[in-house]
Amino acid sequence: MSNIAEILIILNPVAGKGKAVERLPDIQRLMAAAGLGFDLRMTDRVGHATELAESAGALGYGIVVAAGGDGTVNEVVNGLMRAKNAGRPVPTLAVFSVGRGNDFAYGADLPGTLEECVDVLRKGEKRAMDVGLVKGGDYPEGKYFANGMGVGFDTIVGLEAAKLKHVHGFMAYVIGALRTFAIFPNAPLVRLDYDGTVLEQRSTQVSIMNGKRMGGTFFMAPDAENFDGRFDLCVAESLNRREMIDLMVRYTKGTQAGHAKIKTMRAARLDIAAPNGGLIVHADGETICIDGKALTIECMASALVLICDAGRVARARAAGVAANAAKSARKS
Repeated sequence: MSNIAEILIILNPVAGKGKAVERLPDIQRLMAAAGLGFDLRMTDRVGHATELAESAGALGYGIVVAAGGDGTVNEVVNGLMRAKNAGRPVPTLAVFSVGRGNDFAYGADLPGTLEECVDVLRKGEKRAMDVGLVKGGDYPEGKYFANGMGVGFDTIVGLEAAKLKHVHGFMAYVIGALRTFAIFPNAPLVRLDYDGTVLEQRSTQVSIMNGKRMGGTFFMAPDAENFDGRFDLCVAESLNRREMIDLMVRYTKGTQAGHAKIKTMRAARLDIAAPNGGLIVHADGETICIDGKALTIECMASALVLICDAGRVARARAAGVAANAAKSARKS
């Protein structure tokens, strides 16, 4: 590494359907303008970002920037947690939003543009960050996640959207949802044991959120904070197609709380069991299982340190409320 660099940027060139690599000249220009020295490594395979992040602290880097989308953030977080578990130095996490959905960034009080992300990095405001750990399915030893997990409908939507080669972003999720409506599998019987409380029912969808949003536009937990030591849960009962469509509209506004077939709660730990199987699960968009029977999920409070623009979402909401109030006042 160079003598002056404290920052390691891990750039996933295929993030954003291959658009992330096109931002390399912008990264170099903006970092130079901000007076920030850095080293940059480009990933060349699945899991490479995890390896780079895991070794970064031992090499002397104090900050690791995940430059990509939610999948890149997930890999970097897993690498940092591996280093922590091994007792090695753990750099502070930063993010450049150059991926597709950037849901983690939104929920973590990070901007959606590269220019603003570099400015946040320059200012260097830090905050503790919770990390989720799921055990079961394809990961009996455990896998970490940063933004959230989905069980059921939204996982199937994601799998269908991932099959699309020439449609990206929100439209990919819309088409994925339409395909999922065509299939619309029966809701599995699930048992949720969260912080000592048990809920047993057929559920079309369960969301376990550390962040606020999934799929680029669905606010599964609009009030979640990734530094409060708890997940926000959004649990749907068995739904028909019409009810699911209604809820999807509500998800885009974050207004699903209070719906007759939605339960919301918070928990630091939960066990999900499906005695007959049928759990289709993702964490940060990565498949955990497609016919699972049991998972354990735990919130690792203040596991990492994140550079962010603390209060960004709250300020934006307040500005929106004020703008709506002013608009209403002008009409009256």
